[in-house]
Amino acid sequence: MSSQKVAAWAYAEEFVEAGEHIEAAAARGEQLGATPVGNGCGALLRVLAAAIGARAVMEIGTGVGVSGLWLLGGMPADGILTTIDVDPEHQRAAREAFAAAGVPHQRTRVIAGRPLEVLPRMTDGAYDLVIVLADVADYPEYVEQASRLLRPGGTLVMTWRDTVSDPAARDGETTTLREVAKAVRDHEQFTTSLVPVSTGALVAVKR
Repeated sequence: MSSQKVAAWAYAEEFVEAGEHIEAAAARGEQLGATPVGNGCGALLRVLAAAIGARAVMEIGTGVGVSGLWLLGGMPADGILTTIDVDPEHQRAAREAFAAAGVPHQRTRVIAGRPLEVLPRMTDGAYDLVIVLADVADYPEYVEQASRLLRPGGTLVMTWRDTVSDPAARDGETTTLREVAKAVRDHEQFTTSLVPVSTGALVAVKR
């Protein structure tokens, strides 16, 4: 990659400022070992939520609320974020981050539990946007759930690893991501793009 492309990526990554509440949540995430999404990815999530007027958003993997704050920033005032995570400490931090940012409590549904146990109970076609930030090993199952949960025209976003672009990287997570990417790209139900923001994000719109 040329130095100019690297500089362009770095410029784009910092082009949109996170704001104090997101920065505070990200710092808390680092303390708890929950790596937050980067500014570039967060800004993309906010833009996508705004572009489709997402009123019902499903987030698989709460972290400490960084991605949730980005999403809520793009959703309409009556939009509801449903977010699932297995770690109660992370979810406690997320609730605190939402409250500190002045998010009304009725705009978030924070569900504790394993996503693959919770998701089957959610309504078919009820969501405008599904975000996947949880364990990579379960990404294939999350894609199946997302295809059921999304309405036609709804959008799936999966966060990535920058190792995917390195052909020498053949660890389990990287291999799974490559396989999932190809499966979504070739799926007749999705129109797909891989976006080089932060460590990468796969974006797919359900037909």
